[in-house]
Order: sequence, then structure tokens, then C-alpha cells
Amino acid sequence: MKISEKDKAYIAECLGDIIATRQAQSMKTFIQHGHISTYEHVLNVVCMSCRVDERLHAHSDRRSLIRGAFLHDFYLYDWHDPASNEGLHGFRHPARALARAQEHFQLNRTERNIIISHMWPLTVTKIPRCREAWIVCASDKLCALYETLLRDKRLFAIDL
Repeated sequence: MKISEKDKAYIAECLGDIIATRQAQSMKTFIQHGHISTYEHVLNVVCMSCRVDERLHAHSDRRSLIRGAFLHDFYLYDWHDPASNEGLHGFRHPARALARAQEHFQLNRTERNIIISHMWPLTVTKIPRCREAWIVCASDKLCALYETLLRDKRLFAIDL
């Protein structure tokens, strides 16, 4: 799928301070689904979220949508390695990602809700409370399905 040059530029602007960090770059070393790195996955979710927002005419806070989508898996460990995480990754990583993101970045309420609720309904008590969180929650599942079944890291042609 393609994303416009204008959208790429805006995404890069919104994420500039985040992707410049060593922590964000470390996401390139962790596998998320199949052969897809966590970094590639979160960029896929960013682009899918923007596309869903446009298609639904949801008029979301686009900056918060982009930043929350990128940080939704900011847990910074290899979840496939039992020694590197606390087990039950699917249930626990949203809180870990939120804690890590808050250590490094100033987050608004929308961004925090996106991160903590992106695994709903698995994390049954962490319900998306805003349209941006619902969009990222759905986009994350769409991208995970695509990445797992088709094992194609180039869901969207974007390099940041």
C-alpha cells in the first residue's frame, strides 16, 4: 500500500524526537511477527491508523494518533525470549510499553490511552476511551494479521 509524500513528511515530523532516540532505534533489533521487527510493525500501525482515520472521516487528533501508534509496542525487549520478559506478554506489554514511553517522552492523555488499551479485548479492563485508541487497536490487529500470515514487512512503503 502507498502513503502520500505529504503524509510521510507529517509522520516524520510527528515522530522526529522519538525515532531519533537509541531506544526507538533498538526496536529494529526485536522481532514482532514472523520476520517483521517491532520498529517495522509500529510504522505499519502508524500508516494503517492514518488510513483508517481518513477512510472513516474520524477527524482524530492526528499527531496523538501517530505518536500513540508508534509507541504502542515500546516495551523494548524480545518477547520471544522467556528470560527477557515477565511472561504473558500479550497481557502485560501494554503497561510495560506505557511505562517505558513515559520514561522518555511527554505523553498526553490520548497517547497514554492508545498505548495502554491497544490489546483490548485481551486486556479486558483496559478499554479504548477515545477514537484514536479505537483506531490504533483495530489497526494493530489488522497489521498483526497481515504480518503473521503474509510475512511481508513492506505493508506500507515508509522508511524513517
